[in-house]
Amino acid sequence: MEKKTHTCAIALSLTLFGDKWSLLILRDIILRKNSRFKEFRSSKEKIASNILTNRLKSLLKEGLIEVLNPLGTKKSTQYIATNKGLSTLPLLIEMYLFSIHSIDESDLDKHQISIKNAILKNRKLFEKKKTKEYLNFILELRKA
Repeated sequence: MEKKTHTCAIALSLTLFGDKWSLLILRDIILRKNSRFKEFRSSKEKIASNILTNRLKSLLKEGLIEVLNPLGTKKSTQYIATNKGLSTLPLLIEMYLFSIHSIDESDLDKHQISIKNAILKNRKLFEKKKTKEYLNFILELRKA
């Protein structure tokens, strides 16, 4: 197989993520606390099972997520973000903030509205590139 060359870092990132589903899965893991196949399938975007399976395999291969399977059964399988996966948080937040003015709050659930408000309130941490502090803020937000 021929090794692909990339003309820039953005091209490489697009190769890693493949399509919108990868970022939406990472969003669901990092911001929505989803960790199970069934939870990803039930998102409003309605990802098909075969596409979800493919994207999870790709995210695993790229080291963005890992699998936890404490009972060794299909139902106990959980997907969590690795440190590499968590490093996409600034990208997810920037994309969110880029489009926030066009989001109708009536389309968001209560949890997403609280995330939106918390992100806007804590924007200064993110603007100052205090990524560690901001990540701690997001992790605390996830616990709520």
